[in-house]
Amino acid sequence: MELETRSGNLFGYSGARAHQSGQDTVVFVHGTGMDHTVWVLPSRYFARHGYNVLALDLPAHGRSQGSPATTIDAMADAVIEAMATANISSAALVGHSMGSLVALSAAARYPDRARSLALIGSTAPMGVHPDMLRYAADNDHGVIDMLTYWGYSKAAQLGGNENPGLWMAGNTLRLLERAPDNLIHIDLAACKDYDTGLSHAQAVACPTLFILGERDIMTPVRSAQKLISAVAKTQVCVLEGSGHSLMMERPDALLDALISIV
Repeated sequence: MELETRSGNLFGYSGARAHQSGQDTVVFVHGTGMDHTVWVLPSRYFARHGYNVLALDLPAHGRSQGSPATTIDAMADAVIEAMATANISSAALVGHSMGSLVALSAAARYPDRARSLALIGSTAPMGVHPDMLRYAADNDHGVIDMLTYWGYSKAAQLGGNENPGLWMAGNTLRLLERAPDNLIHIDLAACKDYDTGLSHAQAVACPTLFILGERDIMTPVRSAQKLISAVAKTQVCVLEGSGHSLMMERPDALLDALISIV
């Protein structure tokens, strides 16, 4: 789905199904340097179970055009613009990592647009390791290595994919390698500079689900506690054994959790 917005021509994956009037919608927002392909399983599930789906490529990511949005709030504005162009009045907003901050900002600043909220691998403030920023600023492959290997539990780095025959870490490496120069640095800097997460959380009025990885070292469960406490209507689901890349490590359990909130 091609969407003409003020942020540029944006691409949204619809789960290979045309949107139907009268159906609820689920909007997915990816993380740093990624695109809609991380949402293929839940997108297809919900598109085939009575929902409209919009798995958006943020500006300059994936198949979307335009200049990269340099702040979390600007990314959230792009999501809302895409929803408006697609005639989506409100939706369940689902975001992973950086995308969780984008979804949080959108739900807080555009409360009529968020029916519910799912924050996956989330925390605020979201610290970024200085070495990541340094490598990213130089477009050094080291940042891709860090994002990939810190993003998975130890077990997942050795195998254990619930979908046999696929190498989770290798898939993530290839995806991040497709990111244009400077894009990963822009995304990481936006995460680091987002300092209104707790106030945005206090403004969220819709039901909110946190889905966290038990073995996540990038956004540990303990680091999310202040954010969780700031949201009025909240549930927490911790996926046993999973690192930060929950969509890849625990796809079935993640989908089960999402079904409960969308």
